[in-house]
Amino acid sequence: MIISTRANDRQIGITLVAASAVCWSLAGLFVRIADLDSATLIFWSAISACLGLGVASGIRLRGRVVDEILKAGAGGIYYVVASTVTTVSCVVSLRYTSVANVMTIYATLPFVASAIAYLWLRECVSRRLILAGLFALTGVTITAGAAATHGDAIGMIFALVMTASFAWQLVIVKRFPQIDILLFSAISAGASALAAMPFMDASAVSIPQLAVSALYGLIPYGLGTALAVAGGRLIKSGEAGFVSMLDVVLNPFWVWVFFSEQPTPYALIGCGMVLAAVAWYLSSEEQSFAEAVKCG
Repeated sequence: MIISTRANDRQIGITLVAASAVCWSLAGLFVRIADLDSATLIFWSAISACLGLGVASGIRLRGRVVDEILKAGAGGIYYVVASTVTTVSCVVSLRYTSVANVMTIYATLPFVASAIAYLWLRECVSRRLILAGLFALTGVTITAGAAATHGDAIGMIFALVMTASFAWQLVIVKRFPQIDILLFSAISAGASALAAMPFMDASAVSIPQLAVSALYGLIPYGLGTALAVAGGRLIKSGEAGFVSMLDVVLNPFWVWVFFSEQPTPYALIGCGMVLAAVAWYLSSEEQSFAEAVKCG
């Protein structure tokens, strides 16, 4: 009975993380449509996420907001710092380099998350995850091809910071299960807005740009993050990072749908490899779960 419950939790966790990947896959699209400088986009999207998640948290907690903040302790501080760094780094990376380059670095998330989880929680991973992750990483590298130039250096550095900070975020919620994800995601969004405020250009924002920024804050930023960390609590940290790589497949799809940009043969091959890796890993729930339990 206990194993069955854990297996069900694992299925829920995978579903939540996969749903978050769908939300995140819209990030590059929103950043391109908004066409704002990084600080301005961060500010307005963070304000949107803060208000949306904050109202939802207030309604759900009903006067227990302060108690939940105090109960989180140091874990709450870690979460806010990690989430803020992730948010800022994500927008900056997408502004300075291509989505393909960002996705290539982001594809290392399972390995970064697994390393942090091992060092902090002594959480190991299965051979199946390692093999699937390496195959998917190869596919993403093929997708990016030789697109990187010296001008992409800033964007790729921020992509690396984004990946590391989000990996840390996934481990934090497992190390500190008392953290209220929705509430602290709202607080993190507010912190991101404060960090961007001194550098933003409020006069440069039109109504359509403000609307796109709001959607970015509510869907990829707010809902995507909340789903990912909630699901990440129920499965291995490296596994959560691996399932979230579905984002890599969906990003080129949205660009193709809305901007009629035909994907290159390299992109089709690479995305196919990522999708195949995810499908293979999840093809046998019993085997994957058994390996995860044995490793743990």
